[in-house]
Amino acid sequence: MSMGSQSLTGRVAVVTGASRGIGRAIALALARAGADLVLASKTVEPHPKLPGTLGDVAREVEALGRRALVVPTDVRFEDQIANLARRVVLVGCNLHFLPSLQLVKRLIDEGRIGTPLSARAHCGYYLPYWRPHTDYRAGYGARQATGGGIILDSIHELDYLRWLLGEPREVFCYAGKVSSLEIDTEDNADLLLKFDYGAVANVHLDYLQRTYRRSCELIGEDGLIAWDYIAQTVRLYGKEDRRHDVFEESINTDRNHMFVEELRHFVECVERGKAPMCDVAGGRRVLEIAMAAKASAASGRPVRLDR
Repeated sequence: MSMGSQSLTGRVAVVTGASRGIGRAIALALARAGADLVLASKTVEPHPKLPGTLGDVAREVEALGRRALVVPTDVRFEDQIANLARRVVLVGCNLHFLPSLQLVKRLIDEGRIGTPLSARAHCGYYLPYWRPHTDYRAGYGARQATGGGIILDSIHELDYLRWLLGEPREVFCYAGKVSSLEIDTEDNADLLLKFDYGAVANVHLDYLQRTYRRSCELIGEDGLIAWDYIAQTVRLYGKEDRRHDVFEESINTDRNHMFVEELRHFVECVERGKAPMCDVAGGRRVLEIAMAAKASAASGRPVRLDR
């Protein structure tokens, strides 16, 4: 991940989930751009199988000539969130910064398909292919104890549906392990999200498909939007049967672009007081939807979400 030529010298950034993975990569990119870091994560002590702690990343930041403050934070606990939220916090929901999905949001807000009535989101890819140079059985996704499972791994689908359609009020989910993958988490999940105004979203997630597929269709009173993450295309079908518009050239971009734009947005939040696109409260809300899906799968009953 690169910040290009943008300098963040003299600025302080707060990064959650900073002990490993994307959080660590973002922290190091910010440090290379000149920022000092507040590093937040629940991983303080070394894990027997997963590399990386807050202290390790702090030392990497300091090796780049920047300062690092370690703040142990578990977002499951409100007091720890409140402690962290006294600072500027942006939850890493990077699809908000993908041009093709931004276009979908704009088309909905402009009323191009009328009131949304139904949505179908799909995301699936074979787990051993996610990080081909590592043993998938040693990764966090393979174990419940490290927050694995396709529901949490593909939480971005729940986040963007909430962004596009609003707050769901009820969740129903079938989920479980149906493959021969050597994991103790669910590898397949089908969710139904029901919204206050009657719309229902169907979400399919899996670790099973040998080809990466990710898309969403949104059906409205006056039309349909079909979004394809892989092709980076948006098709808009209006009231006229068999006629549609295709948007692709202006939104076709390097996927690293969304991460860079996310970091730029965070800088604006720090420098200009701009409201974060997804703050701690929003991130917690998305996590509550995911945990409600897990609870529904365990009980076999729909789970109503508190407001």
